[in-house]
Amino acid sequence: MMNADNVKVRKRLMTGVIILLVVVIGGFLAGRLFLVEQLSPRPDNLGVTDGQLTACPNTPNCVNSQAEGGYAAIDPIPFNGSVTDAKAKMLNIIQGMERTQVIEQTDTYIYAEFRSALWGFIDDVEFYFDTTDGVIHFRSASRLGRSDLQANRQRMMDIRRRFESA
Repeated sequence: MMNADNVKVRKRLMTGVIILLVVVIGGFLAGRLFLVEQLSPRPDNLGVTDGQLTACPNTPNCVNSQAEGGYAAIDPIPFNGSVTDAKAKMLNIIQGMERTQVIEQTDTYIYAEFRSALWGFIDDVEFYFDTTDGVIHFRSASRLGRSDLQANRQRMMDIRRRFESA
């Protein structure tokens, strides 16, 4: 049978264990974010040059609607109406997704970072609103690793579905 002193000791012990877990988990999360940031700095070759997004590397962790073949190739997203409306719709979709941050935008361009849930890996996602062809070209690339298990392709297909149904 437990007396009052034993109950107090057990409560203090449980409180200590909980505090220790919070500190360890918090430290792990902070360290993880710091490590990912240090291992994968923001690329300096992003943006649109002469109507073109940066080409994908020869690794299966990037898709680009301006690629002419291979793993990276994927269709652009068509839009009707004004670029302003299409861009506002796309920003609404991006900002409604978890772990995203819009880094830069102009009249015809959006650059956002998407983070993976578990490890916080960063993917760079760009959208170029081509007013001549009425399409949104995009590039989605992982900063680290050789393969992304089709995460970038799946994300862009999801964004396409959301855009088309909005």
